[in-house]
Amino acid sequence: MSISHLSALKSRHADLDAKIANEVRRPCPDTGLLAQLKKQKLRLKEEMAATA
Repeated sequence: MSISHLSALKSRHADLDAKIANEVRRPCPDTGLLAQLKKQKLRLKEEMAATA
């Protein structure tokens, strides 16, 4: 895969990380949303590892 694809994956991974952090800081975090975001983040991490 190209370097630009890998950097796009890293950018999306960082974006998901920020969304997770924001949700955790809320007074009453949405656990369903957190689970969904974490699954997406894990999929991206696995894809990045496969391309490296």
